[in-house]
Amino acid sequence: MNKNFINKPMNVKFIKIIICLIVVLFFGNTAFCFDQEGFLVDHLYYKTLNLPKEKRPKVILVLGGGGARGFAHVGALKALREANVPIDMVVGTSMGALIGSLYCSGMKIEDIEKIAEDIKWANISNLGIPSLITMVTSEKLLSTEKMEKYINNLIGDKYFFQLNIPFACVATDIKTGEKIIFKEGPVAPAARASANIPGLFAPVEYRQRFLVDGGLVENIPVSVAKLFDPDIIITVAVSADITKNSYDNVFFTLFQTIYIQGQQSDRENLAMSDIIIAPKVSDISAIELDKAGECIDAGFIAAKKNLRKIKQLIIDKTYEKNVLQKN
Repeated sequence: MNKNFINKPMNVKFIKIIICLIVVLFFGNTAFCFDQEGFLVDHLYYKTLNLPKEKRPKVILVLGGGGARGFAHVGALKALREANVPIDMVVGTSMGALIGSLYCSGMKIEDIEKIAEDIKWANISNLGIPSLITMVTSEKLLSTEKMEKYINNLIGDKYFFQLNIPFACVATDIKTGEKIIFKEGPVAPAARASANIPGLFAPVEYRQRFLVDGGLVENIPVSVAKLFDPDIIITVAVSADITKNSYDNVFFTLFQTIYIQGQQSDRENLAMSDIIIAPKVSDISAIELDKAGECIDAGFIAAKKNLRKIKQLIIDKTYEKNVLQKN
């Protein structure tokens, strides 16, 4: 055989044609031939996953608040896990903090999905007709103590340093208006404080602070994620269409107030994200826990649509980290 032919670089297009013919002959998969770019991206992507952690980009996942719409985070996490997207840290607010705490504890996605589909307000609060009557007659706010116990029962009495994946969450000091970032101490009270609806539930007392929902100060905590030196920020935003909200009860009015308060902050934070996963859940109310399955499906679909972009970004950032920065 001619050695010069062996040593001569083969045309890339020719190689692609040969590969396509082999695939069609042996597997009958003509679709492959029309997605050569996808094949090459997947090939390079899995090569990056085999690199040592310090040689690939640091990926932080941001999970925003949104009440029941936040169950879409479960579906997004499911899609990201199936694609082996490396998540080096999770930062969450409100429902994003609750889902994030479960995921970072090492709980399986399938188990979190089942919990989401079965959860009721009675599991996480003393919300009910008797307590609402008491709140109106005695001006005593409801309690989310059950939420803290519920989280502890699921993940154990864990501290942040004991989590499988680094985690941080955001709450608001109702006395000072300060943004409080939890990244150490016990996990359950932090997640509870982050999801504690003001005006309905009593503030969570923690280290001389009175804490309520983090959505008041940062509903989509991308600026918090920036504090941890990420190379890539993937954000799951479950924003509502506030023009369609009802205003005829306490719940809707309180959530509407939080959404209006955070609109400008949300826009600024989304602008700082590298990838935005936006599940189509804007028509679902924040209190409709019974629509968890619908939200999970929407989150899964939205994340799947972004997988190609995520993989390509991880490849690009890996190249920057290992080649460009060294030159």
